Amino acid sequence: MTTGAPESGSPVEELLDLVRGLRAQLEWQRASFAFGMSGGEVVSEPEEAAPPSVVEEPPAPRPVAPRAPASLASTGPGAVTATAPLQVPTDPAERRRALEVLAETVRGCERCALHAGRKQTVFARGTGSSGVCFVGEGPGADEDAQGFPFVGAAGQLLDRMIAAMGLARDEVYVCNIVKCRPPRNRKPEPAEMEACRPYLAEQLELVAPRVIVALGATAVQGLLGTSEGITRLRGTWKLYRGRIPVMPTFHPAYLLRTPAAKREVWLDLQAVLRHLGLPVPTR
Repeated sequence: MTTGAPESGSPVEELLDLVRGLRAQLEWQRASFAFGMSGGEVVSEPEEAAPPSVVEEPPAPRPVAPRAPASLASTGPGAVTATAPLQVPTDPAERRRALEVLAETVRGCERCALHAGRKQTVFARGTGSSGVCFVGEGPGADEDAQGFPFVGAAGQLLDRMIAAMGLARDEVYVCNIVKCRPPRNRKPEPAEMEACRPYLAEQLELVAPRVIVALGATAVQGLLGTSEGITRLRGTWKLYRGRIPVMPTFHPAYLLRTPAAKREVWLDLQAVLRHLGLPVPTR
């Protein structure tokens, strides 16, 4: 009886094997934020697949008149209250100047114990002209030495992620929850995050991103005040202060340890591009 299946070793079977190999290669390229042949690199599958996430488009943000950031008067333990409302300039040049003044203020900050061990503060990089802002956890040794966020190995991977989105490195705005390096690159403590919260809030008001990509659990906690795990949150739209869409995803440092998770991050970045109305690269 004829089953219709190609015989083992037949030209048809060899062609099917070739197609499967090419398909696997394309999947590797899409998930690794690199293009071209992999050179034999093997990307292992995760031991346990993360639960599927439902990506829902957030509501279009409504125009909001400039006002003081709500997080400048946040509630809860260790909250920092602003002494005066923030007046956000409407002129782009004035906003850039306001960011420079804020960066200078941060350079002299001694609100928490982290200032004692820093070489310098790490404020931000990029212009944010694309409407995209990446928020990470805090500076590491390389960032503490150079004064810019995401310049080490994780930063190099972030740059490849940005390039895979079809954006230039300087078109996005990149900052962290805390502006000083925690000892031994540990996670920032709640009091340290609260001390930096007014700076982050003012940054985001002045940059006015259309989308925030929260890199890792600490970034999500600092932005949204939730303690829910990043595996459950990633890929699902949230709102910062009720109006700026936030896409939680894995931190690049985690991707360096777990390359198989790059595919999930690429799905999250595709959702960001679609929300902005930008083309999704198919290379």
